[in-house]
Amino acid sequence: MPEPSPTRPKRRGRLLRSLAALLVLCGVVAYLVVQYVTGGGAARGCTVVSASGDGASYDFTPEQAMNAATIAAVGTGRGMPRRAVTIALATALQESELRNIEHGDRDSLGLFQQRPSQGWGTEGQIMDPAYAAGIFYAHLAKVPDYTGLPLTVAAQRVQRSGYPEAYAKHEPDATLLAAALTGQAAATLTCDGRPERTAEATGPDAVRAALVRDFGRDALQETGAVVGGTPVPSPSPSPSVTATAHGRTVTVPVAEGARADAAGRGERQRGWQLAQWAVANSSALHIERVSYAGREWTAGLHGDEWRTVRPAGTAGAEKSLGAVRIVTGQ
Repeated sequence: MPEPSPTRPKRRGRLLRSLAALLVLCGVVAYLVVQYVTGGGAARGCTVVSASGDGASYDFTPEQAMNAATIAAVGTGRGMPRRAVTIALATALQESELRNIEHGDRDSLGLFQQRPSQGWGTEGQIMDPAYAAGIFYAHLAKVPDYTGLPLTVAAQRVQRSGYPEAYAKHEPDATLLAAALTGQAAATLTCDGRPERTAEATGPDAVRAALVRDFGRDALQETGAVVGGTPVPSPSPSPSVTATAHGRTVTVPVAEGARADAAGRGERQRGWQLAQWAVANSSALHIERVSYAGREWTAGLHGDEWRTVRPAGTAGAEKSLGAVRIVTGQ
């Protein structure tokens, strides 16, 4: 009887190892594809660029964009100047990377790493981004001449951090974000708008509730909308913003005329703040399209640009200054 060839088991072993390696590789590829499709693999989904054309930009996640938009809305709703919004954004970038985290040094929590034990509020209050931003601005407003101070000095007067110079490095990014999210820089913030599967509520009612959450309880006074959570300090008087819904579209009128609001913003700037706020919240609220002032943002393939739908100077473009239109996915 011939003896079995010693090379046959070796060949079979190499074949099995090759098949195992191929299966592992296929599994990794499949995982990456699923992560990309569902949004789990996207490290960045939003971008803000400089309006001056100098090439400066900042890439960030939808979660960071939503929190930044809340910080800006709370600030302008209380009549705080853009410099205050820049200081607040730089502080949150340093303290939490604009993420509403449930941990920190000792009992620090939230966007600004505020401490319940130091009188900043309860844990529940501090974990509410609108409350956290409001109480930060309340303390900042008490700092003498904070708009004339270096950013890191103004932030440190509020935060009392162990690293007082840390805020300065975030000033360029915070400046870009503040310009876009206060409406001073038009059409400079975009997001891919990939819907979050974990969104608690979507549709027109969710958009209106989020507007109330960020801009104040009087923002939608004619809709009867109610937003949960702990009340934040009342905003300074400012032109009311109402919103009506028809199907999947939420229309937010912008006050007519050139009258400035409490933060010194005119009609066009208020409109762009609302429009770019909607884009920043597009993933969480499943917003598909936002239009204002003859420009339109659409989630998906064109989510990285504001396209012109009505040329400047036309009757349609001027008419579109009167309202921001937000179209939801459901």
